[in-house]
Amino acid sequence: MVGFKEVREHYDFIVVGGGLNGLCAAIAAARHGANTALVQDRPVLGGNASSEIRMHVCGASQNQVKPELNEGGILHELMLDNKRVNDYFCFSIWDAVLFDAAKKEKNLKLYLNTSMYSARAEGGKVCEIECYQLTTEKRLLLTADIFADCTGNGTLGAFVGAPYRTGSEGRDEFSEPDAPEQGNNRRMGNTLLFKAVDMGHPVKFIPPTEVMHLSEEDLHLRKHGPEKDKDVLEIVDESGRKMLFDGYCPDFGYWWIELTGEQADIIGEYEDIRDDLVKAVYGVWDHIKNTDHYAENYALQWVGMLPGVRESRRMEGDYMLTENDVLGNHRFEDVVAYGGWQIDNHAAHGLLDFDKLPSDNIAFKGSYDIPYRCYLAKGFENLYISGRSMSASKLAMASSRVMGTCAIGGQAIGTAAAQAVKKGCTIRGIDIRELQQDLLRDDCYLPGLRNADEKDLARKARIKASSCQAGYDAENVVTGVSREIDGAVNAWRSAGTAAGEWLQLDLAVPAPVKTVQLVFDSNFSIEKKIALASRRQKQQVIGVPPELVRDFDIVLLSGGKEIARREVRGNWQRLCRVYLDEAACCDAVRLEILATNGCEEARIFEVRIYPEEI
Repeated sequence: MVGFKEVREHYDFIVVGGGLNGLCAAIAAARHGANTALVQDRPVLGGNASSEIRMHVCGASQNQVKPELNEGGILHELMLDNKRVNDYFCFSIWDAVLFDAAKKEKNLKLYLNTSMYSARAEGGKVCEIECYQLTTEKRLLLTADIFADCTGNGTLGAFVGAPYRTGSEGRDEFSEPDAPEQGNNRRMGNTLLFKAVDMGHPVKFIPPTEVMHLSEEDLHLRKHGPEKDKDVLEIVDESGRKMLFDGYCPDFGYWWIELTGEQADIIGEYEDIRDDLVKAVYGVWDHIKNTDHYAENYALQWVGMLPGVRESRRMEGDYMLTENDVLGNHRFEDVVAYGGWQIDNHAAHGLLDFDKLPSDNIAFKGSYDIPYRCYLAKGFENLYISGRSMSASKLAMASSRVMGTCAIGGQAIGTAAAQAVKKGCTIRGIDIRELQQDLLRDDCYLPGLRNADEKDLARKARIKASSCQAGYDAENVVTGVSREIDGAVNAWRSAGTAAGEWLQLDLAVPAPVKTVQLVFDSNFSIEKKIALASRRQKQQVIGVPPELVRDFDIVLLSGGKEIARREVRGNWQRLCRVYLDEAACCDAVRLEILATNGCEEARIFEVRIYPEEI
């Protein structure tokens, strides 16, 4: 009889769960030097954003209601990678982009098709996880100094006995204004998405399976026809070009086809909920196709079979984020991430709550901080809890659960884990100020914080440029904030055509220079996410953002003479690190711009200069 092959491996950091949250955590840790493993039970990465589920990434920008709050960092990098190769929203290409991002990190081992089925902890420390890789029939016994639960369901935490919650807190616990008087176990449900396309001729529909029979009265509070969009978006760019996204758009693929099941454990009922969701999806489409909903020419192109999950367990951490923090734009000294999505609390029984709107939204202006303490599992010295199961009340989680917010939280814990590994300390022993500065350097926005990196030679440099638009002075590249926010532009823009423009930083004292880091303008006012919904697709432009600088040279000067040059061609990223072949002592660093990706002028948010490779 053939037995399973047993493999034992040790890592500095193990991330369980390969959604955007876990992927960003793993990439961040690996880039900062930690020997990292990413364990994912599916064949693809991305979780709810993958080709298996196909939900677009929502975040603090609230689908461009607050464009200045778009997430940066690794998530934005992945989106720009996708824009470069995927003009027409192919989710298979997006899968490949995420796969490539993980595989190319030299310190990251990727375990796909690998399910964690057991975990062991001793004395408040996670010691080992046991996994099974379906494709290779391997039993994996994996140990690490630090673990991250990015499973969404809080599975690793639950396996080792970390405290968690389900349902809603009562109003008395946190004095949340919109909490129920008494706590309950109501949860937001799971959803299957679908996509239909106009074939240009009539297409009949015969249900391939048993369906849920739905009447117009059942769906009267759920938009399901070609009515005029209520979510009209108008964008006017700097050149005066207007983009108005409005009109008749039968954008089939509804997020509100959502069910929660009937039992106390929504996780245990997942398969039954999926079965009912299949009936519901085909029932909605049967209603649309076989009643008068102007869908005569539409045919189903894709129907999901893996439901996306909104809510299950919420782990308890050192601090629990609350509705009051969200609505009050609370600032924390240990901020490592932020949110801005509305409190988006769905109907308790989903689609079956026929007399209720599918979601109860509480909007607010601005953003709120997420403190580092929300990611630390209570009672455990080496376990991070991240994503939608991080430490938050039900109402706070209704905002923080969206993928953009989860992704930047993942980058924060991955960066923190690498610091803990490097210093040989616990996850509570890290230097939070150092972590914040690392995140800022990696293009993560933290509200109210600025670059204070003492190693950055640009902070004390004297800056000049070939030309400047009014208000977009050269000195703006060292404000310490790399986006337009709170009325401050924080950017240099040339007055003339980009080709031939230059920006020069004269160093306070001559110094060796190895790394020059640039943050270009990727235009946060235009959407960039992979999307199934045509409304979200229409918010975008083809290709990489034209505002990004494409071709440029970095020149090191000493006494006015060139001593080193590094050419960069074909850039498509917002964050661009340029490494000189070897550190050279100079008194000035000059950026010479040759071309953008289409924009007339040159645009730069930030320049940093370092004597070593970062």
